[in-house]
Amino acid sequence: MRVTIFGATGLLGKALVREWKSDEVTGLGSKDADIRDPEQVRAAVEHARPDWIVLAAAYTDVDGCESNRDLAFDVNCAGAVNVAQAANACGSRLLFLSTDYVFDGLSTSPYETDHPRAPQSVYGKSKADAEEQLLQISPECCIVRISWLFGVGGKCFPDTILRLAATKPEIDVVDDQRGRPTYAPDVAGAIIRLCQQQARGIVHVANAGECSWFEFAREIVSGAGLTTVVRPTTSEKFVCPAKRPQYSVLSAKSSRRYGIDMPHWQDALRVYLRERQTS
Repeated sequence: MRVTIFGATGLLGKALVREWKSDEVTGLGSKDADIRDPEQVRAAVEHARPDWIVLAAAYTDVDGCESNRDLAFDVNCAGAVNVAQAANACGSRLLFLSTDYVFDGLSTSPYETDHPRAPQSVYGKSKADAEEQLLQISPECCIVRISWLFGVGGKCFPDTILRLAATKPEIDVVDDQRGRPTYAPDVAGAIIRLCQQQARGIVHVANAGECSWFEFAREIVSGAGLTTVVRPTTSEKFVCPAKRPQYSVLSAKSSRRYGIDMPHWQDALRVYLRERQTS
C-alpha cells in the first residue's frame, strides 16, 4: 500500500512516519507542499499516486487561531478541501485528522461520533467546517478525531509542565477541564490499522481513561520524579483568547468497532517519559 502523509514534520506526522513500517510511505512537510496551494497539493498527489492520504497538517495554535482567523480557515478548512479534491482526482482514499474542539464541551458523558458539532473557538470551527465539507466531497473519507495530543518531537502539555517544574517549586493548573490525553505513537498505530481496514466515516481515537489538566500535570511531575507542587485552579484564573471545552472526553465505541483498544493514558505517559529521557 502506498501512503502519503501531509504534515509529516508535526508531532503526529513524525510518529506516523516512525511507526508506519509495513507500507510505502511518503512524508511531506509544508516546505514540500503547502496545502493552501491546490496546485502544489495536486502535483504532490499525482507524483506519489497513493492508495491513502493522511492529512495531519493543520494550524493547531488554538489561541493563535482567534487572532488569525483567515489563516486558520485557509489551512484547516480550505487546505483540507484542496487535499480531498486531489485525492478524488487520483482515486486515493483520505484520512483527515480532526479534534475534540468541534464539540461545545457541555456534555457530561463521552462524546459519540454523531454528537452535533458546536465548536466554541475559531480553531474548532475551522475543523468542524472542514469535516462537513470533506464528507460532501469525499463520502468515503475517514475522519479521526483526537484529543489532548502529546508526544516527543513537538510542543505538547507534558513538555510544558516538565519545563515549568524544572524551574518552579509550585505550578497552578486548571482542574475544571476534563478530557482524554492521547499519545502520538498510539494514535499513529490506530491510524495505520484504520487505513489497512479501509475505514470510513468518523472515528474517535484517544487513550483510555480521563482526567483534568491538573490531574494530568500531577501525574507528569510525579512520573518524572520531581518535587514541584502542582496546585489545582480554575479556568477563570487562566483567561485565554480561545474558549476551552470544559468536558471533551471522546467515546471509544467507534474505534473499538475496528478492533482498536487504546492503552490507558497513564501507561502511555510512562512510555512517553521514558522516550523523552532517551531522545
